[in-house]
Amino acid sequence: MSLKITLNDLTALWKHPTSVSFGSGDDSLDGLSNHVPRCPLTPSLSPRKRTTSQSKTEPPLLRTSKRTIYTAGRPPWYNVTGTTFKEAFVIGLCGGSASGKTTVANKIIEALDVPWVVLLSMDSFYKVLNKEEQELAAKNEYNFDHPDAFDFELLVNILRKLKKGKSIKVPVYDFTTHSRRKEWKTVYGANVVIFEGILAFANKELLKLLDMKVFVDTDSDIRLIRRLKRDISQRGRDISGIIKQYNKFVKPAFEQYIEPTVQVADIVVPRGGENFVALDLIVQHVHSQLEKREITVRSALASAHQGQPLPKTLSVMESTPQVRGMHTIIRNRETNRDEFIFYSKRLMRLLIEHALSFLPLKSVSVETPQGSIYEGKRLCGNRITGVSILRAGETMEQALMAVCKDIRLGKILIQTNHDTGEPELHYLRLPKDISEDYVILMDSTVSTGAAALMAVRVLLDHDVAEDKIFLLSLLMAEMGVHSVAYAFPKVRIITTAVDKEVNDQFHIIPGIGNFGDRYFGTDAPSDWCESDEGMEF
Repeated sequence: MSLKITLNDLTALWKHPTSVSFGSGDDSLDGLSNHVPRCPLTPSLSPRKRTTSQSKTEPPLLRTSKRTIYTAGRPPWYNVTGTTFKEAFVIGLCGGSASGKTTVANKIIEALDVPWVVLLSMDSFYKVLNKEEQELAAKNEYNFDHPDAFDFELLVNILRKLKKGKSIKVPVYDFTTHSRRKEWKTVYGANVVIFEGILAFANKELLKLLDMKVFVDTDSDIRLIRRLKRDISQRGRDISGIIKQYNKFVKPAFEQYIEPTVQVADIVVPRGGENFVALDLIVQHVHSQLEKREITVRSALASAHQGQPLPKTLSVMESTPQVRGMHTIIRNRETNRDEFIFYSKRLMRLLIEHALSFLPLKSVSVETPQGSIYEGKRLCGNRITGVSILRAGETMEQALMAVCKDIRLGKILIQTNHDTGEPELHYLRLPKDISEDYVILMDSTVSTGAAALMAVRVLLDHDVAEDKIFLLSLLMAEMGVHSVAYAFPKVRIITTAVDKEVNDQFHIIPGIGNFGDRYFGTDAPSDWCESDEGMEF
């Protein structure tokens, strides 16, 4: 059942918060009537700014004068089988041109106080104009407010992928030239997606993807004034052209295509970003929906796959006297840092060399300097890309670069949330067109496999083929091997050793200690327990 809230209703609710029933169902606002609105958006308060990933900005981060801080991490959006379970909550914001949709979206983001929010604008999906349409647009004779002006097929496909947590590429529209720019912006999945546009409710397939539909209702005179300011300052247009376009296209399109869609809205917000009561209701509902979608992965991994035989996708290096000797040195708590680094690097080099033997090769014939023919092998495929799970996995990059010429590198930062015990994705940087590559995913140690699962899921969301992913680690626990193999049976798992046990704190036994702290010389507990920084999850 759709919920319509008018200004009078909101005023009554603010004075008597327990007197309104919000209906039932997953998409309703039920459950909010028992809570007095917190109204975190009132002008007297200053909610903490949240960074957003959108088509016009960089990934979520906070830059200071001295360093870059990744402000928040994304908890798991998949279950122990590795399949996407936690779809993003999608809010659709509709309203007339310059009604304040973007302002409302930004205020919701600030008040939500949740990480990984994507703001997607319908303005990015204007169709590419042909020569004749370009000429009409230059004379303000082209109707940009008509449904035919938008590429709804592309929009629906992109929003569907974004809802599932996948990586997408969003076009960037240039309003001064009425064309798309050459470079599209890459955006990764999120917990919450806010989609705003004048025709956000005009397509049936689009409506199916929206979990909450909000109509921003602003007086037409105010919208015209805002449009004049925006188009003059941001889009290089003159006043007469703007007014001509408004009277000929914008106003009629609003009355014909936009205003009638208020009927499908769950919430109508008068006065836009100034309506703090309505915005607070939206925030409370989104929080309640996110709580229902929470997933616990790490604890589930700890109790799964016990007593199972090791998978066929696992390859453990032969425990030669040399390998055994190096393990003895790096596992010894008395080993000094210099020796720990030296023998770790030797093991990494051997591990990388061993892993490369599993890459698919094709037969080739070459002519030797003596004029003879040699029957040899060459890699099947274009490229190899190395991706390290920060920070400990980064230590393996040097060994990979030493044996693979001109290799591309990517990074994924995953850390454990000490309150929930769950891994969180904080940052990623992957090379372009990684979907075409064989990917060597590197981490120093794997305990429960929670961080490895998240990293593999990220690669899959960027369209890397599962059978092209090779997970490399110096040391793994049987639990972690089973977790990865069960969720992703085509991923090749390669390590120098497998330990059988994991204790109650998810530390590998006998283990190797906190590899990152020992390697980088940072502070660690006296017993070198495995924890933090994506090292032994």
